[in-house]
Amino acid sequence: MSTITEALKQRILVLDGAMGTMLQRYKFTEADFRGQRFKDFQYPLKGNNDLLSLTQPKAIQDVHEKYLEAGADIIETNTFSGTTIGMADYHMEDLVYELNFESAKIAKAAAFKYSELTPDKPRFVAGSIGPTNRTASMSPDVNRPEYRAITFDDLRVAYKEQVEALIDGGVDILLVETIFDTLNAKAALFAIDEVCEERHIKVPIMVSGTITDASGRTLSGQTVEAFITSMSHIPLLSIGFNCALGAEQLQPYLQRLSRKTDFFTSAHPNAGLPNAFGEYDQSPKEMQELVENYLKENLLNIIGGCCGTTPDHIKLIAEVAAKYKPRQIEVFA
Repeated sequence: MSTITEALKQRILVLDGAMGTMLQRYKFTEADFRGQRFKDFQYPLKGNNDLLSLTQPKAIQDVHEKYLEAGADIIETNTFSGTTIGMADYHMEDLVYELNFESAKIAKAAAFKYSELTPDKPRFVAGSIGPTNRTASMSPDVNRPEYRAITFDDLRVAYKEQVEALIDGGVDILLVETIFDTLNAKAALFAIDEVCEERHIKVPIMVSGTITDASGRTLSGQTVEAFITSMSHIPLLSIGFNCALGAEQLQPYLQRLSRKTDFFTSAHPNAGLPNAFGEYDQSPKEMQELVENYLKENLLNIIGGCCGTTPDHIKLIAEVAAKYKPRQIEVFA
């Protein structure tokens, strides 16, 4: 089986689409989220999508397989909120290791199945590491600008447990994604580095930031160039952007990114901007046409979808990506 680095040199790789969008289609009830194991749990659990890896594993595997069938080369584990910080909302901090381990195993089984079907096109699993619902750089209280809801070390410890479980579960890549606060991401990278050093291993790392609005900055105030500089202290597999913006709005920032880094580049934008109901209306065909503009400009090595995207979106993205050569990495001064 070829490594992901070898695959990236040969073609543009396709990342999967939204897990949450697909899970909404199941219309899971509180009882479904609980399953038999947590039927008497004293707190509400509906909305804890990561928990579904334990209570509805068949649904999670089905979503992975739908994206693989659509042409995804890389699928993300169902672990976006899989830290003690994220699970504290549901009083499930003790389950973090198991949630990540089982999610990785489910995704790995799906990827193995499709790699066997297409030996010339190996599939990879990216361990999804979300930003948490806390920010280390800014105060959540405008009246106390010096206050922080979390420390760097709190984040490092939380991320380390998640990283260990994802690696034990068999992921091929670690994806630190939807980065709105670079300090949070640095804690995740520190934790990854710590685990790799302790285990004497190397794991490819993808990082993906979020441009929050038309200002062209992350929530913690960084420009594209500042974000690249802040993330480039360790060798990354790829750097890119996801979420917040649709494909059209993201393009100018990807142009800047592509010119300034010698890492592989990635993007997984939303299916347009949300409507008044918080839903995404952009059709697969519309998104395909916008994404093709990236490919014509040779901006990317990895392309996928974020909020609102489905296997139908990924299928058309995969079809158009196959027509273009991947961005060539240059060595920048």
